[in-house]
Amino acid sequence: MTTKEAVLYQKLPDGRVRCTACARYCEIGKGQVGLCGIRANNGGRLDLLAYGKVITGHVDPIEKKPVVHYRPGTSIFSIATTGCNWLCKYCQNYDISQRRKIEGSEMGPEAVVDLAVRSGAHGIAYTYNQPSIFIEFARDCGVLAREKGLFNVFVSNGYDTPDTVSMMREFLDCITVDFKGSAEPEFTRKYIGVPDPAPIFETLKEIRDKTGIHVEITDLVVPGVGDDLEYASRLCRFIYDEFGPDVPVHFLRFHPDYKMMEFEPTPVGTLERHYDIAKREGLNYAYLGNVPGHPLESTYCPECGKVVVKRYGFDIQGWHLKEDNSCQFCGNRIPITGGLAAGYRKNRFQFVI
Repeated sequence: MTTKEAVLYQKLPDGRVRCTACARYCEIGKGQVGLCGIRANNGGRLDLLAYGKVITGHVDPIEKKPVVHYRPGTSIFSIATTGCNWLCKYCQNYDISQRRKIEGSEMGPEAVVDLAVRSGAHGIAYTYNQPSIFIEFARDCGVLAREKGLFNVFVSNGYDTPDTVSMMREFLDCITVDFKGSAEPEFTRKYIGVPDPAPIFETLKEIRDKTGIHVEITDLVVPGVGDDLEYASRLCRFIYDEFGPDVPVHFLRFHPDYKMMEFEPTPVGTLERHYDIAKREGLNYAYLGNVPGHPLESTYCPECGKVVVKRYGFDIQGWHLKEDNSCQFCGNRIPITGGLAAGYRKNRFQFVI
């Protein structure tokens, strides 16, 4: 089994350790493992048990993360380890995230980056489970990736710490932080196993203040239990107040999975009401996710109202921006980093591991 001493932890009396990789701050006795399942106290030191153990690898469109304002049209080599610091009852990746067994292909950072390059990816995404629990491995991959001209993306729940954000500065280019149920506390306690969503908001402010990382926000809207419009309004107001009007926000449709099979998919009308709230709160770029073909998958110019990037699912079907990413109809600058990737292909899915 591959292990490596973690960086983000503190030593405590009696051989205990305090993990600082996520906001749970697990205090772990000798021979014990943190809630995430991959950070363990071995003789008074904290080891990352899943270092170099990749449970899955896919080449995906960056739009699948979802990220739409950073390097559109690029392909991303997506990897994960087992384990997670959240206990989401609806997790579509539960076989990865809720697995409490260290499994996967032996792949050190060099092998990960080499495979990403050989697969034709433009960047690496650390996803499917919470990447901050294996951040030391992600950091080592990410530093090498940058040397090879690749960028790095976290798909994150944001339940992090100042220590985590400090390490992100060494390699991370883009992060999408996925709120669930608009961070309504009762929802996070009952369906995620997280007592307080406050650390997510603090992490975002820490990222804003101390990094240059591109940020996008997602919100999984769960019908009946995680679709409160007042909390959606509070979330949108936070985004506007702390980040301004141009940070993209994605409202994602829930599909039944794992321990929530009795629920129905989110009604499209519910997602549309969340979109209306985002616009009312002053956000310029709101999107609906997991609703292929819906007009609100596309990017609209906030000045003239015309479609400047037309999407169907993860495919870009129309690009109406000039070289500087200004609207070709009215000249308004759209805050997208990078133009449409050269050699863009509609089919960017590929199973690798």
